[in-house]
Amino acid sequence: MRCLLMTLALYPPVEEVGNYTYGYDHCMKPFRIRMAHDIIASYGLDKKMTVLQPPRATAHEMTQFHTDEYIEYLRRVTPEVAEIMPSYNECFLPLLDCPPFDGVYEFCTISAGGSMAGARRINHGEADVVINWAGGLHHAKKGEASGFCYVNDIVLAILELLRYHQRIVYLDIDVHHGDGVEEAFYTTDRVMSVSFHQFGNFFPGTGDVKDVGVERGKYYAVNVPLREGIDDETYEFIFRRVMRDVMETFRPSAVVMQCGTDSLSGDRLGCFNLSMQGHAACVEFMKSFNVPLFCLGGGGYTIRNVARTWAYETAVLLGEKLDPSLPYNDYYDFFGPEYTLDVPASNMTNMNTRQQLERLCSEIHEHLHRIPHAPSVQMQQVPRDWPGESEESDNLPVTDSD
Repeated sequence: MRCLLMTLALYPPVEEVGNYTYGYDHCMKPFRIRMAHDIIASYGLDKKMTVLQPPRATAHEMTQFHTDEYIEYLRRVTPEVAEIMPSYNECFLPLLDCPPFDGVYEFCTISAGGSMAGARRINHGEADVVINWAGGLHHAKKGEASGFCYVNDIVLAILELLRYHQRIVYLDIDVHHGDGVEEAFYTTDRVMSVSFHQFGNFFPGTGDVKDVGVERGKYYAVNVPLREGIDDETYEFIFRRVMRDVMETFRPSAVVMQCGTDSLSGDRLGCFNLSMQGHAACVEFMKSFNVPLFCLGGGGYTIRNVARTWAYETAVLLGEKLDPSLPYNDYYDFFGPEYTLDVPASNMTNMNTRQQLERLCSEIHEHLHRIPHAPSVQMQQVPRDWPGESEESDNLPVTDSD
């Protein structure tokens, strides 16, 4: 069994990320990244890991997945441009979900840059556990934005990992289906995408258990469609069954995990009933497999709960126990009246039955056993890093753990 080398946190400039806004009435609040970082720092967790401020992604790097036209549009669009060119704008941005806010391109370069830098650290053996809570924007498509996501940092990170790793598992515990990532790798057997999500008259409407991939990728897409109200006990039951089966069958050399917190109880958009501990138990379970693990952010629209949970999951990845009473921090008033590090479940009805979950497990097990164990990949020369990457990596501002 291998030992984890270190935990690495990739914090884009927190003040910058927190200053971007999708709009006053929009439920996506980048400000939550700053709140999460502040709790992490107030517990002293930043002193127990290596912290980087990675370079921003370039347009050239982002077009490894996205089209040239789309990235060029993001570079040029402003609220004023979108207003005078509405028909052109509709080709790339669904306005209600993905408004062309001021600084949208810079915001995307920060998120994508963090995820690509984290993947390179794993590739070079510099860390086995990596965190980028500003990443996880899983809905973005090759040539358009979707579901509050403009640039798919996850796909870019996985493409980077595939340069060194034969097989990657992408795991998504956001309440919404990870459609953008699944679609990007729907025809390959080198990435197995696994998504646990609410299904049925719920955005984005994809992710049926029968959606399993096509061509070489057939049975390498695993979808776990769930009903509203699922609680910790039933979620843990199906999560452990499915992920143990996935890891034993596919045997990946790295896992990318999208930790969207809209699956928590009380989220403004999600209808699951997970507690903070139930959500974090998934992270702890994946850490137990002792393969490189890259944890990303994602959805989450009750921002005080987002910040609490990502701070707690940072501690889980570090193997640290935290006092449930929140230390004083810059956003302390957001966490009243209880001022605790906790997101409890509610008494909402769980519409998922054990019989239904057993059927799901059986169907997914059958799909997984139609693929060969640990599919072989022809050995080939690893492509060189992008020009300047090695130099950039060596010169990043770094705070080493004590």
